[in-house]
Amino acid sequence: MAAARPAEPPTEDLPEDLTRLAALHGVATSYSPSPDRTVTVPATAVTLALAALGVDTSTPGAVRAALAAREDELRARLLPPTVVGRQGGGTPAALAALPEGTRLRVDTEQGETRSDTGRLPAGVHRLTATAPDGRTARAHLIVAPDRLTAPATRSYGLLVQLYSLLSRRSWGMGDLGDLGELAAWSGRALGAGFVQVNPLHAAVPGAPTDPSPYRPSSRRFPDPVHLRIEDVPEFAHVTDPERARNLRERAGRLRAAVLEENALIDRDAVWELKRAALELLHEVPLGPGRRAAYCDYLAEQGTALEDHATWCALAEVHGSDWHRWPEGLRHPRSADTDRARTELMDRVDFHSRLAWLTDTQLTAAQRTAREAGMPVGIVHDLAVGVHPRGADSWAQQEYFAAGMSVGAPPDAFNARGQDWGLPPWRPDRLAESGYAPFRHLLRGLFRYAGALRIDHVMGLFRLWWVPEGRPPTEGTYVRYDAEAMLAVLVLEAARAGAVVIGEDLGTVEPGVREALRERRVLGTSVLWFERDWAGDGRPLPPERWRADCLATATTHDLPSTAARLTGEHVELRDRLGLLTRPLEEERAEASADAAEWLDLLARLGLLHGTGGDTGAPSEEAGIQAVHRFLRRTPARMTGIWLPDAVGDRRPQNLPGTWDQYPNWRLPVADAEGRPVTLEDLAVSPRLHGLIDAVRDGAGD
Repeated sequence: MAAARPAEPPTEDLPEDLTRLAALHGVATSYSPSPDRTVTVPATAVTLALAALGVDTSTPGAVRAALAAREDELRARLLPPTVVGRQGGGTPAALAALPEGTRLRVDTEQGETRSDTGRLPAGVHRLTATAPDGRTARAHLIVAPDRLTAPATRSYGLLVQLYSLLSRRSWGMGDLGDLGELAAWSGRALGAGFVQVNPLHAAVPGAPTDPSPYRPSSRRFPDPVHLRIEDVPEFAHVTDPERARNLRERAGRLRAAVLEENALIDRDAVWELKRAALELLHEVPLGPGRRAAYCDYLAEQGTALEDHATWCALAEVHGSDWHRWPEGLRHPRSADTDRARTELMDRVDFHSRLAWLTDTQLTAAQRTAREAGMPVGIVHDLAVGVHPRGADSWAQQEYFAAGMSVGAPPDAFNARGQDWGLPPWRPDRLAESGYAPFRHLLRGLFRYAGALRIDHVMGLFRLWWVPEGRPPTEGTYVRYDAEAMLAVLVLEAARAGAVVIGEDLGTVEPGVREALRERRVLGTSVLWFERDWAGDGRPLPPERWRADCLATATTHDLPSTAARLTGEHVELRDRLGLLTRPLEEERAEASADAAEWLDLLARLGLLHGTGGDTGAPSEEAGIQAVHRFLRRTPARMTGIWLPDAVGDRRPQNLPGTWDQYPNWRLPVADAEGRPVTLEDLAVSPRLHGLIDAVRDGAGD
């Protein structure tokens, strides 16, 4: 039975003036979910998207006036607000189009003044153009390397949701101390080249906290819930050691509940204890060296950190939804906010110090990974957006499109489309600022990342905007300047010497993967989706996989490999009422899918061992074969989903569920559902067997 046809809005003819106006602002009036179909966007979606960009479309006359004004503006301007150049040479199109005789002046980021744009250093410079008729224009000039440097060697590594991996020292959820231990052990003992973790961005405070790491309060600053409290030097000097001992005992009970009593990870309870401990630490004066390091961090982060810490302090008083704060506090630059910042100076300092402590431990984890011999180290994850009520949406509100949310249009797997509840950046405001918010975000993350995974990397090109109060079917695509977004990404990654991985799964616009490959941004290839879709639809043999990718068997949003091979993912979805087809049809399709892959693995000689009296391969043998296959591909990076290494059958997140399933709250567990600690992993025969299979797959 075919998948349900996506729901589509009623087709309507859009007025020509509105269509032209939308095109000039990058707002789509139609889209093609497949090469043979074109869907017209509702006029309401177009007008609301334009309104979010500050364009008045309230009447036909307003549309005509806005169109005339936009066309006049484009005809009159000498330069766009941001111009992109490459170090490899070539004149940017915007400069080639300038009138003959135009004089140029470039004030470089490095403090030089140049009269030409040839051989400029990488950076974000200020460009001034003066035309022969006296017109003058100023623009940001982003000069980036042509492409990133590919990873020096092929490598394999572990993928894990950090909160899910507890050690015997963590306080009820995995922390940065555990991350350092995992990196040191897997690098030295397993030969791993990297460890990839979930986004560690700051969450919106309050109980219950949204457990999803993909709806953060801030992407710019990390979440102190991940701190290893005992690793903070001031912990040894707290003024109330009895209180500190009591907190550690309570943390031990939280940990035991998860590891021994089948309790879910309780992030709110963990944060309650850690916050109390951090309040004790805040009473301890910093030594001269530590104080100097903290002051350096404050100076480096500047206004962005002050805004973030101010939001955190205000949220303690007024709640975490800044839209409900007193009106005078709803903007970071207001007089009321300035007064409140002064009154709450100690709390602002508290939250600033938490950001610094977390940054310090993140940097230490990356240093540990590299010292363990990892060529990449820690791979961090950049969420696609931020919570509409969080710190970033308050501090950077001029850059966000009011009344809009990011999502996805209807497709064959989700006929109603998706609304992720994340406000999108305004492309016009990004360009006017020289992409400052994006640059600073990336620079902050690359402080401690050996590589960065970009969730929904297609969002650098376009995003599906859903108007507030409307279903996802009534949204539209809004385009971003992908050349500029990629230039910023390549510039900041090159400065850090880091790798970039784009999550390019699902519907990908033509040309996106090619553009990413040209800049040497790696893609993501998941085994179960790699089929010859242009041919017979059968599993793609390893030699036909792309090299510029991270190859994996699964992700945090997909079933574990054990569940795929046993069909348990179908049974789980059936129990939760998530199937859209009869159970037997789903079972048959899942079984046929697994059988096709197992047949290919057997024909390639990668399937070793059988189970039981049937002679069929065991589930563990199947998992090993899958990973031998991944290493047989030319992929530059091979990711091993850590739960796969111990036979865990449960997904960390089950899209389409909320209370029905414990998303983002499960510890890594074995095939019987028993939690597995970091210490258990180090001596796990099953894990070591899988690593041997990975090495065997590469012919090591």
